[in-house]
Amino acid sequence: MPSTLSNPLRLGLRQERVISPQCLVIFGASGDLTHRKLIPALFELYLQRRIPSEFGIVGCARRPWTDNEFREKMKVKLSNKISGKETEWEQFSNYLFYEPVDLQQSDHVVRLSKRLNEIDKKQATHGNRTFYLSVSPNFYASGCKALKEAGLLDDPKKSRLVIEKPFGRDYSSAKKLNKIVQSCAEENQIYRIDHYLGKETVQNILVLRFANTIFEPIWNRNYISSVQITSSETVGVEDRAGYYESSGALRDMLQNHMTQMLAVTAMEPPGKFEPEAIRNEKAKVLQASKLADENEPWNCCIRGQYGEGGNISNQLKGYRQEDGVNSNSTTETYIATKVFVDNWRWQGVPFYLRTGKRLPKRLGEIVLTFKDVPVHLFESTIINPAPNQLILRIQPNEGATFKFEVKSPGSGMKSRPVEMEFSYDESFGEPSDEGYVRLLADAMLSDPTLFTRSDEVEAAWKLYTPLIELMDNSPWKLPIYNYESMTWGPPESDQLLSKDNIFWRRP
Repeated sequence: MPSTLSNPLRLGLRQERVISPQCLVIFGASGDLTHRKLIPALFELYLQRRIPSEFGIVGCARRPWTDNEFREKMKVKLSNKISGKETEWEQFSNYLFYEPVDLQQSDHVVRLSKRLNEIDKKQATHGNRTFYLSVSPNFYASGCKALKEAGLLDDPKKSRLVIEKPFGRDYSSAKKLNKIVQSCAEENQIYRIDHYLGKETVQNILVLRFANTIFEPIWNRNYISSVQITSSETVGVEDRAGYYESSGALRDMLQNHMTQMLAVTAMEPPGKFEPEAIRNEKAKVLQASKLADENEPWNCCIRGQYGEGGNISNQLKGYRQEDGVNSNSTTETYIATKVFVDNWRWQGVPFYLRTGKRLPKRLGEIVLTFKDVPVHLFESTIINPAPNQLILRIQPNEGATFKFEVKSPGSGMKSRPVEMEFSYDESFGEPSDEGYVRLLADAMLSDPTLFTRSDEVEAAWKLYTPLIELMDNSPWKLPIYNYESMTWGPPESDQLLSKDNIFWRRP
């Protein structure tokens, strides 16, 4: 691997803002997200020397752990990441503290407030705090109220509140939750997190469009015929059956991750590269978005559920056979929709969004397909030459691919498609940060650019309200189609595109 000095593209990569002295308080510290994402992200920030010496991380949950027990449990959970960095971990672990807290018990929160004051003095964090609600969505409202009543959110300059998804279950519940949260903290204190927005390629869409004159002039209905946004997972429901049965793919992925990618792809250029200017444009896109058929929304949505699959050596259960899943469940593990953005730039351009579990590849990508040339002047090695495509890879190998036609070798004038690749790993000599690294840092830096604002959340829920109402009140109009595990979803989803004489991209 080249060094920073030998690779000019890496110069200045880690010259990033250092987080100010503060205490990060994680509610739900005994949960899966804490040891899988949050503590690893914080350890990475420590390795990057972005965490100051005046810092503290306080884990909170109902389990009666001590500071040392919390540190030891995190060490065991992160053993693979710590390997070879034992000295650094021992230093980092000094930042870890633990306080047993039940957010439903006011005396627990008062006790926490006193403990934070003690840590403030010990770690010299000056009362700066970021509260992270990594708890069940059922406790978002009560958790915010408890923090407010204890006076922990009173100073908007020193206190921040990070809330995980899902933010509400539908439009009305999201509005109600926004009202409660905003009564406890000012909007500029609230950070509704969506880890997809922390991925480099999602952020790079802004640079790709607005820092290069070759893309922005053709980023519209005059040159682009369709946009596909895909997020696929090879895993099944795993140990999340309790949550997933009450959410499904629409609430778990489509309404937030997928729709945020649509907003970043379709937004207008902001007047300035400032948080509110960017979020204003994203909100406008979502407010202008609509299902392709609002009168008969079942025509623009396909739901699926994975069945058995795999092979003799790796037989996979169907969703209904998973532990904790109702044997007659009608929860979708796959959903595909067709959406239009009803504005000047995108009028008439279909956006196809799909996400699912137990698909053949772990993949996140945005595919912009350009219109065909008006006249085919050259012979082609294929009957129907493929249109130009710009493929933005969100995961796992972040980067971009541009597909275009070139002349085939030989004396004839035949064309064939080729690909021009860009990879973050290869170009910059190191993999990009995991999404939570960037987002945790931004929240602690009070930078809301990559977080969703209240009007964005409500607009996204409003977009899918017709589908949610169908699922709740007339489920027979949105049937669940079975698909074999490790295939690309139900064949019926192809019908969304075949009406426009196009197909899903098969990576």
